[in-house]
Amino acid sequence: MAHAVASASARPNRLARTLGQLDRVPAFARPWARNLVLRRAVPFTGTAGLQYVALTPQRVEIAVANQRRVQNHIHGVHAAAMTLLAETATGMVVGMNVRDDCLPLAKELRVAFKRRAQGALRAVATLTDEQRALMQQSDKGEVTVAVQVSDESGAQPVECEFIWAWVPSAKKTPSADAGPNAATKQRA
Repeated sequence: MAHAVASASARPNRLARTLGQLDRVPAFARPWARNLVLRRAVPFTGTAGLQYVALTPQRVEIAVANQRRVQNHIHGVHAAAMTLLAETATGMVVGMNVRDDCLPLAKELRVAFKRRAQGALRAVATLTDEQRALMQQSDKGEVTVAVQVSDESGAQPVECEFIWAWVPSAKKTPSADAGPNAATKQRA
């Protein structure tokens, strides 16, 4: 158990290091800069107007306002926007923990709509120290990520379960135009 906790504090991956650089931005401008960077990386989150509230390797919080662009026919946040909110939160917390030599992939999601949402929504996704250690130690695996979606009344209008997997990134191979001796030259 102690080994798992120690491994969870391993060197941050590329995404976590990039987000850590935003600490250099003055505090008043940091939320704006964080949203700008992440919306450029994942444009659809900008289209939906997701707000990245808090990002740590243990916990990610993302919000969406009840604005026209994400509303359904009864002027609440659309089911697809609720799902996007939860998927983005879980994906970010996984993305901040998967090793740089691995690729995170959404494997499965289950969504149960329990009640009509009231106003804006927030999703909070978390990983345990044991889950984080597993991601650091293994080049392949899967994890069920806890996520809570709540509305302005504090209720949870939707229950979600996301299973994320990670696999080794594709290996680079010698280019086809390098000729038949390319592999031999690289070994030399």
